[in-house]
Amino acid sequence: MPQRSATPPRAQSRDGTVYLVLDDFGELGRAYRETDAAQADPKTVVADLLSGQYRHPLRVVAFNTAEGWAHDVSADIARQVLNCALELHDELPAAVRDFVERAGA
Repeated sequence: MPQRSATPPRAQSRDGTVYLVLDDFGELGRAYRETDAAQADPKTVVADLLSGQYRHPLRVVAFNTAEGWAHDVSADIARQVLNCALELHDELPAAVRDFVERAGA
């Protein structure tokens, strides 16, 4: 018999919006990276980009199924990554620098 947890699962974000990163794995192809629902928010995506968690990030997509929309938010996330790196005086990983340049930030 399956056991049930006493604590409910955490929501992906307060407003139901999910942020996913399309990552390029070279010859293996491209995939939207598996993300814990509780960490599919812009703050975590920015932190993961800055820490080099992605091989070659191509795009960030946000969607909200309750509201029925999806958008490419790469430029917004790239600006946040750049601003955060400047504040922290951090150097961007090469793949993230490429992402920021492609996104036009």
